[in-house]
Amino acid sequence: MQTYVLMTKLSPEMSKQIKHRAQLGRKWLEHVKEKCPEVKFVAHYAILGSYDFLDIFEAPDAEIAAKVSMISQNYGAFQAESWTAIPYKRFVELSEQI
Repeated sequence: MQTYVLMTKLSPEMSKQIKHRAQLGRKWLEHVKEKCPEVKFVAHYAILGSYDFLDIFEAPDAEIAAKVSMISQNYGAFQAESWTAIPYKRFVELSEQI
């Protein structure tokens, strides 16, 4: 399985619903598990900066990772991006092949 990082920024409307964040987050996760059962979440963080949340997850391919991003947008994310993450050791191995 490939590792991905999901960066999410909430819409202004969703940001105002901070009191309901846990409930909305659970609904989002249930939907992801229903539509993408092969996805395995590794970590979930609320962050300060350009984005509101950072999730690390594993998925079999980029299409499934894209579905996770699309589900996030469907659940009130203003912006959701899934990035490929390469373990550093593997990155070094690849760089040595160049």
